[in-house]
Amino acid sequence: MGGNILFALGAAVMWGGGDFSGGMGVKRVGGSLGAALRVVLLSHATSFVVLVTVAHMRGDAMPHGALLAWGIAAGVAGGGALTAFYIALSRGAMGASAAVSGLLAAAIPAALTLWQQGPPGISPLLGFVVAALAIWLIAASPTESTTSGSTRQTMVLAMLAGLGFGFYFVALKMASPVGVIWPMAAARIGSLSICLLMFIGMRLRDAKTGAAQVRLNRTAVGWALATALLDTSGNLLFVAATRAGRLDVASVLASLYPATTILLAALALGEWPTRRQALGMVAAAAAVALIAL
Repeated sequence: MGGNILFALGAAVMWGGGDFSGGMGVKRVGGSLGAALRVVLLSHATSFVVLVTVAHMRGDAMPHGALLAWGIAAGVAGGGALTAFYIALSRGAMGASAAVSGLLAAAIPAALTLWQQGPPGISPLLGFVVAALAIWLIAASPTESTTSGSTRQTMVLAMLAGLGFGFYFVALKMASPVGVIWPMAAARIGSLSICLLMFIGMRLRDAKTGAAQVRLNRTAVGWALATALLDTSGNLLFVAATRAGRLDVASVLASLYPATTILLAALALGEWPTRRQALGMVAAAAAVALIAL
C-alpha cells in the first residue's frame, strides 16, 4: 500500500478521534454552539502555537504570497464549515448531516482531480463509489426524516459544511508545496480568525439578550487539548498524503473518519454500531482494498 493511502487512512483515524474528543468536550459544557466555538478556539489556538514552534525549531521558512493565501483560505473554509456542521448537528438529523457533509467533502476534491489528471483506473474508481456508499451507511441513520422544513434547513447547513470541507481539502493541497507544517499553521490563522469573529458576534448577541455565558470546565479543556492533538495530527497526515499521491485518493479515504468516531463511541461509551453501520465499515474496508489495487 502506497504512502498516499497509508497517510490518508491515518488522517481518517486521527480525524475520527478528534471528532470524538471534540464532541465529548462540547457535551461536557452543554452542547451549545457557544460551547462548540470555545472548544474549537482552544484546540486550534493550541495547535497553532505548537505548529509555529515546531516550524521555528526546524528552521522552516514561512510561506509568502499564493502559498500563504491558500493556507489561510483553507482555514477560513474549514472553520466556517466546522461551525455550520456543529449547527447542523445541534438541530438533529445528525447521521444524515454527517453523511451529506462527508460525501460532498470527498466528492469535490475527487471531481477536481479527475478533471485535472484523469481517472486513476477502474479499480480505484470503483473504490470511490464503494467508499461513498460506506460513508452514507456509516453516518446516516435510517430513522431520520428529511421532510420537515427544519430538517431541510439542516441539510442546507450540512451541504454548506461539505462544500467548505471539500474546499479545505483542495486549498491544503494547493498550499502543500511549501511543506507539511506551515500549511497547517497558516490554516489555523484562517480558522481562528473566522471562529473568533463568530464568537464575538455570538457574545454581542448574548449580551443584548442576557443569555448565560458558557465556561469550559477542566474536563472540557482536557478534551479540547486532545482534539488539538488528534485533529492536527490528522491534518498533517492529510497534507502528507496529498504530497505523496493523488488528491482524490487522499480525500476519499480520509473522509471515512466517521468509522473511527463510531468505534471509539462503542469502546468508550458502549454505543455499539448498528447493523447498517457495521455493513458500512465492511464496505469501507472493501473500498480501501479496491483503491489500493
